[in-house]
Amino acid sequence: MSDVSAFGKISAAVPMPLPPKADQAIRATGSRGTGSAATENTKIEKSAKDFESILLGSWLQQAEQSFGTVPGGDGDDDADPGKDQFQGMAMQSLGTSMTAAGGIGIAKMISKQLHKAEDMRVTVAAKMQPADAK
Repeated sequence: MSDVSAFGKISAAVPMPLPPKADQAIRATGSRGTGSAATENTKIEKSAKDFESILLGSWLQQAEQSFGTVPGGDGDDDADPGKDQFQGMAMQSLGTSMTAAGGIGIAKMISKQLHKAEDMRVTVAAKMQPADAK
């Protein structure tokens, strides 16, 4: 069996468009019109800062693991079973503190892009609303 015939079967199974009322019902339930603009802005800012703090914490933890052991150093530090967990928590806390103090700009870039996407979503949703619903 050739690949061309398999593709022909797939393209023949394309579904028909939804009836207008079903399409409107899906759009109405899929829209997030319940939140205000201030709430959305707060969520975007918090998400961007959370992402940056997690990313910074991960980078700091990896850097600490890479540079924390010195060749010829004392090997007794590895004997503590909770060392990795406490260092991981400390690096996450440091990443959160760095983000709260302004961070390195990742949160600003992410929030800028998320604000653009939200504005685009609101614009498209407004255009897709039927004239009688306004």
